[in-house]
Formats: sequence, structure tokens, C-alpha cells
Amino acid sequence: MAKPLLEFTDRGIYCSKGKFYIDPWKPVDDAVITHAHADHAYWGHKNYLAHHLSKEVLYYRLGEINLQTVEYGETVMKNGVEICLFPAGHVIGSAQIRISYKGEVWVVSGDYKTQEDGISTPFEPVPCQHFISECTFGMPVYQWKEQADIFNDINTWWCNNQQNGLLTVIAGYSLGKAQRILQNLDLNIGPVYTHGVIENTNEALRRNGVVLNPTTRITADTPKDEIRKGIIIAPPSAIGTPWMRKFGPYSFGYCSGWMALRGAKRRRAADRGFILSDHADWDGLMSAIDATGCEKVYLTHGYTASFTRYLNEIGFDAQEVHTLYGDEEYTPDSNTEDTPSKSPPKGETLNEVNDIDNKQVLPLGEDLGGVGGNI
Repeated sequence: MAKPLLEFTDRGIYCSKGKFYIDPWKPVDDAVITHAHADHAYWGHKNYLAHHLSKEVLYYRLGEINLQTVEYGETVMKNGVEICLFPAGHVIGSAQIRISYKGEVWVVSGDYKTQEDGISTPFEPVPCQHFISECTFGMPVYQWKEQADIFNDINTWWCNNQQNGLLTVIAGYSLGKAQRILQNLDLNIGPVYTHGVIENTNEALRRNGVVLNPTTRITADTPKDEIRKGIIIAPPSAIGTPWMRKFGPYSFGYCSGWMALRGAKRRRAADRGFILSDHADWDGLMSAIDATGCEKVYLTHGYTASFTRYLNEIGFDAQEVHTLYGDEEYTPDSNTEDTPSKSPPKGETLNEVNDIDNKQVLPLGEDLGGVGGNI
């Protein structure tokens, strides 16, 4: 039997013919990166390839790496193997990786969502024979509402908080969720203030040419009276810290797909939980997999066992595989923000507003500290 074009190894997804890995979690010579979240973009590789909108965030997080960037639809050849990136719709700069060689076509989706968010390039189905998919929310209970309805609820909550003399604090992961929130807030209500971790990522994206709504970084000199006129976007890791408590009284909201589960809001000590995820819901997963026309599906993280079983029952050829992807997202049985193999970046604590240096390199991810997640 011929060796498959891609293999699942202890370092990551490997193409032996092309001599490169996709989203490897151990140091390799040649890495193709789907997006800049910490469980997919690790420090230590000799060479990186990613979408150009991930460039500045990767430099911010990983330092001056040897990075090649490309546009969606642009082809790169590695040792005779064709690589092409297509939109994943997950966060700004996220990509599906299409790998083809002598008629054999694989697509590694990374993380993706099919719901358009108005800021990420929308997901695009890519025909293939083999499709590697996440299934973070691979259960029928997960059905996302229209984005406009969710942000109508968020903006109404913010407005009501102002009328009741409460500051509004909303939590979302620094890459993806924070920008999605920012772009959909009603700025007629008030200005937007950001935690340093959020603003560092915003600044990296702006350096990359991404146009974002105006924000103000909170520093030790920012007047609290001015902050109270607006809304704060904070990373999940700021929840419950002295930094956050100093802004009371406030109403705290948490954005996550896991808010669809009973008790998730209470576990997050949130006043409001908003069901907002940068991953595909049940219908999105099913439509994305079906649209590829694939012969085989490989499920990397999420409800892999049950979703594999379901796909096989309805006629797909599905297989569960084990990777280190996906632990950046809060799950009902976990309160960590990153994969267990990583430690907090040196110098990055979240207890004070001036702890974050916007030139600091984050070698192993960010937003750590025991709460929150990239969801």
C-alpha cells in the first residue's frame, strides 16, 4: 500500500514527500502554520510559512522568526509538493492548508468557523480526498445564533449598565474574539478601553494593515472616571485579578461557545454569558465536511469519539486522531488557557496594568494564568 501524503506523528502532521510539518508542536525544520493561536504556532522551528495577515502577530508572539507569508490562493512548492492556503474564517489570518501531490489532495483545516464575523476572511470549502477537521463543538446542542442578535444583546447590556452606574467589562481571547467584539460594539454608547494584552495584539494587526475600530490602552495614568464612560475588553486571564477588581463596581460578561452549557456562566463568575465562538457549530461542521466531497475525514480535537462515530454511521469514512490542538479553549472540565506542555511567558503577569510591554516577545503563547481560554 502506498504511503499517505500526510502522517500523524509525535511532532505534528507530517508530509514526508515535502519534508514539512503542519502546525507542529515540537521544533522542526519546516513548519506550515494555519493561524497564530498558541496551540498551532509554536516557538522553535527553523522556518515558518503562514498567511500574511498572521505575520505581525507571529512576530509579536514568537520573536524574529524566519517567516515566509503568502496570500490566499497563492501556491508554494516544497520538494515537489504543492501547498496552497484558503480562508478558514476562524480569526484574522487563519487558513486551511491544501496539500497536493500527483493527484492526491489533503486539506488541513486547522480551526475554522463557517459563520461570517465581518472581520475574518470567510470560510471557503476546499474540495479534497482527505479532510482533517476539528470538532470542538461537534455535538447537536451547539447551534449558534445570528451574530447580529448576539451583539444586539451585548450592546443593550452595555447601555443598561451605563444607566445603572456600572462599568462594563467583557472578556474575549486576545486574537480573534477581542477584535470581533471590538468591530461589532455600538461606539455611540461610549469609547472602548483595552487591557495591554488585547492592545498589543490590536497593534500587531494594525501594523499588518488591518483596520480596527479605535481603542485606548489602559495604563496606570488612565483616569478611572474616563474608563467608566466606556467598556473594557479584557483577556480571560484578567478575570478575578487585582487589575480587574480596581474598576468596580462593574458588570462582567464572558463570550464563549461554552456558554451554551448550563453552569458555564457560573463557573466563570460572569454576570452575563454570551454564546459567541470562533469555531464551527454542529451545522457548520457538517456543512463544511460535506462540501469538501472528501473520501476520508480525520478528527483532531473536540468531541472526537462521538463525532467520529456519528459520521461513520451516516456514511462517512471518519477516523479519530490525537494531537495537541484545541486545549487553548476552555472546556467544561478544564480551567486552563493553554496546553499543559506550555508555561507562562517570562515577565507576563496580568495583575497590574503596566505589566505588558508592547515590544515583549511571547515565546510560548499568552493569556495564561489559570482562567479563560481561546474560544
